[in-house]
Amino acid sequence: MHAFPCGTLALDFVGTLRARRDPEPREMLADGPALDAWFVEAGVIGEAPAASRTELERAIELREAIYDCALARLQGHGLPSVAVGVLNRWAGSAPVRLMLDDASTRREGSAANGLATVARNAVELFGGDDAALLRECGRPGCTQVYVDRSRGGRREWCSMRTCGNRVKAAQFRARHRDAPASASA
Repeated sequence: MHAFPCGTLALDFVGTLRARRDPEPREMLADGPALDAWFVEAGVIGEAPAASRTELERAIELREAIYDCALARLQGHGLPSVAVGVLNRWAGSAPVRLMLDDASTRREGSAANGLATVARNAVELFGGDDAALLRECGRPGCTQVYVDRSRGGRREWCSMRTCGNRVKAAQFRARHRDAPASASA
């Protein structure tokens, strides 16, 4: 099961490598079926596209190019040209086809179409106003990048439900662990 706390498709895709600064980050795209599941869970494609090993390798290359651009924006640097080249190459490809059925929509395509859709979202993000709203999660160990659209731009965590709760619970435990010691002094 994948998580989608970031506010954009491209940044949620970056989140498929968790705790990326750890000695052994957690890879959520271990095989083609995991990539298929991400596409379906994210709502990019309606049915699993049966991603090949090559498409998985290309997906990871795209994911890392998106992360490199996000990191450059977070650090106030220009976008890295190699990463921009990867994004532009994918963004120029055919995206997922959107189809109308009676009163609902259907999204069809291959893994390559799904990657093109993600790349287009990344190009719009890094080339638009939302690039100034990029933040990295404040929970130690979490490297998730998100778009902070909160009032006042004061969001601290990629998700309050996960990282925010963990930080607040740890702070609560620390206060209560320290309280008896300071009360007896």
